[in-house]
Amino acid sequence: MIFPLQSQLDKLTGKVGSLSEEAIQRDYEAEAMEQGSTVLPEDCISKIISFTSPRDACKASVVSTVFRSAADFDLVWERFLPTDYRQILSSSVSPFPFVFSSKKKLYLHLCDNPVLIDNGTKTFALEKCSGKKCYMIGAKALSIARGDDPKLWNWKPSPESRFSEVAVLRNILWLEVRGRMETRQLSPSTTYVAYLVLNFTDFVFGFSFSPAEVSVKLAGSGEEVKAVHLNPIGRQRQQFEVYWDLRGGSVLMRQEPMADAADQQPLQDLQVPKERGDGWMEIELGEFFNEKGEDGDVEMSLMEVKGANWKCGLIIQGIELRPKKAK
Repeated sequence: MIFPLQSQLDKLTGKVGSLSEEAIQRDYEAEAMEQGSTVLPEDCISKIISFTSPRDACKASVVSTVFRSAADFDLVWERFLPTDYRQILSSSVSPFPFVFSSKKKLYLHLCDNPVLIDNGTKTFALEKCSGKKCYMIGAKALSIARGDDPKLWNWKPSPESRFSEVAVLRNILWLEVRGRMETRQLSPSTTYVAYLVLNFTDFVFGFSFSPAEVSVKLAGSGEEVKAVHLNPIGRQRQQFEVYWDLRGGSVLMRQEPMADAADQQPLQDLQVPKERGDGWMEIELGEFFNEKGEDGDVEMSLMEVKGANWKCGLIIQGIELRPKKAK
């Protein structure tokens, strides 16, 4: 009879802090004897832990020195890494240094340090608790309407960005941003959430008047469109009156305070950009379930084409896809 290790992890880790490591180990051995089983050797414990999750492995490591050693085995963390991680990292812009003293250190490195891949158009990382794949598609790999028109968009380097350039909106009436990703590149049996990663310049206008529409769609499936509010609420911003100069064929701005529609009539039910931990903001585009990665492409979009007002000051870094966190 094999001692049911997985069913005991929560019990054992719950004792950490109230009992010494030696006392917890004695409890483990005593319970094993009561159930007519034997204490398993490290390699057996590590094999069992490898069938759990990175979170459970970390929980097991605080039980005792035996569990800590077993949870750190390379076979445990090799199983937590995506099966195709070597292939993915082979497309790194800079040769990836596979010089880690353990697979656990490689795993943690990929969680905390997104790797620039695919000629600098995407980044790859792992979600720490699950080991699921995370990707960000850079602005250059997105379809941005009129993005190649220097009168409407600027492409600039940003030290805070993962990519060589970000898209900076100068002036535009109709805002359209689209991205796509092959589902076979994502982790299977996983619910993903797509986010537009953005920021704003010091001078921003045009996002107070009309909501934008966002959507996420799998090939061959229906599309759910939601309204969001891009106005950078809570940030100091300069308002302008914007008009079209028919003589010069250009957009001119007159620096006069305008009534802020968001202040007059708060759109409380609409999602707004939220701060991230890296100095950027993000707004959710939608979510989808990636079953086996056989659904072709997933398409994501943000559009504001109904307001018929000029917009300026939006900075786009990219679209990020990451596993949905369990509540």
